[in-house]
Amino acid sequence: MGAPPGYRPSAWVHLLHQLPRADFQLRPVPSGFAPREQEYQQALLLVAALAGLGLGLSLIFIAVYLIRFCCCRPPEPPGAKSPPPGGGCVTWSCIAALLVGCAGIGIGFYGNSETSDGVSQLSSALLHANHTLSAIDHLVLETVETLGEAVRTELTTLEEVLEQRTELVAAARAARRQTEAVAQQLRGLAFWQGVPLSPLQVAEDVSFVEEYRWLAYVLLLLLELLVCLFTLLGLAKQSKWLVIVMTVMSLLVLILSWGSMGLEAATAVGLSDFCSNPDTYVLNLTQEETGLSSDILSYYFLCNQAVSNPFQQRLTLSQRALANIHSQLQGLEREAVPQFPSAQKPLLSLEETLNVTEGNFHQLVALLHCRGLHKDYGAALRGLCEDALEGLLFLLLFSLLSAAALATALCSLPRAWALFPPRNPSASCSGSRLFEPLLPARLEPACPLRSFPGCRRRPH
Repeated sequence: MGAPPGYRPSAWVHLLHQLPRADFQLRPVPSGFAPREQEYQQALLLVAALAGLGLGLSLIFIAVYLIRFCCCRPPEPPGAKSPPPGGGCVTWSCIAALLVGCAGIGIGFYGNSETSDGVSQLSSALLHANHTLSAIDHLVLETVETLGEAVRTELTTLEEVLEQRTELVAAARAARRQTEAVAQQLRGLAFWQGVPLSPLQVAEDVSFVEEYRWLAYVLLLLLELLVCLFTLLGLAKQSKWLVIVMTVMSLLVLILSWGSMGLEAATAVGLSDFCSNPDTYVLNLTQEETGLSSDILSYYFLCNQAVSNPFQQRLTLSQRALANIHSQLQGLEREAVPQFPSAQKPLLSLEETLNVTEGNFHQLVALLHCRGLHKDYGAALRGLCEDALEGLLFLLLFSLLSAAALATALCSLPRAWALFPPRNPSASCSGSRLFEPLLPARLEPACPLRSFPGCRRRPH
């Protein structure tokens, strides 16, 4: 089968397509794209389930670490005021988690942009193909109506004017038959008319799904950015309530990251199977949805020399009929106008109608060639199988880095909590010990609140 111009399966498509697949019973499944088969659906679900397994292992690891840290610490000696060791390790762990999280955010924004660009290219190609098909239908309808009007008015008037000359009436009737034959041949060129599948509707559905996908990933990226900000604020201000907020958000974003990772992995694997050999699946699906013949679909989807234009015979017959009508009208103009001057007006109108019909016919020949629609098909495949697939892989890396950064942060938070200094309840008194060295040796600061239990005056 011929490949669309400019599209070749990428190395990522080949690599993902070669990955082994198995159903729920761990039996091998062929890598051909078959989304309606149960075994293939199970294989993709099993790929997504691997992310669920990773989430479970991450939560178990974090829980075990937190239990060990909280329950297995050696007791501190009484009166010890020095902070527990490990502050440097906590600091570097938090810094590493923040750096990995920031790198993941950057990669996520790039992957989201690439995926959006690929889907936009797919939608644009579908809209352009819909415009081409609509133009074909419009030209055919306009031309057939114009020829029908010419048969009902000008040719009928011409026959009435020339009724005294039998041979001239026969020539006019021959032109009528040729005109009706051209109209009949042109009706068969509107091959997409009445087809239930509309590229415009497909483009709208794709844009609808992409809009919600884009919003979901932007929200996920913003949540991770908020986690990074809360982490920085919590460590800088040594605020325990900020650490609690950050813990809850980190756990939520960790679950969302693993969930998005499973969805992205399954989508990337399925997309690689489709992109490795898209022609067969697209031909079968389009034929099933539209009911068009395989000759027409093969011509436009493959567009190679081995497949001939299925409308070539109709185009040839229409061109010959138009040439014959021209000759007949020129003969009538030479012979009938000198004898019947009133025949000149319908003949001139018929010539004008014929010129418009020939112009529309040449446009139809250009639109019915496979180059235009095949170019749209190739652009759609490049957008879906190159940009969108590459963006999905970057989003997969973003989810993986996010999960690693969040797991590291969650394991570092208890140690950071332990390093925070306790709050001094007497700090509200202006006679804080922090200012005592700044006063004379035998003087203590006056306390404005005599009733505060920690403050009292000494006699002079």
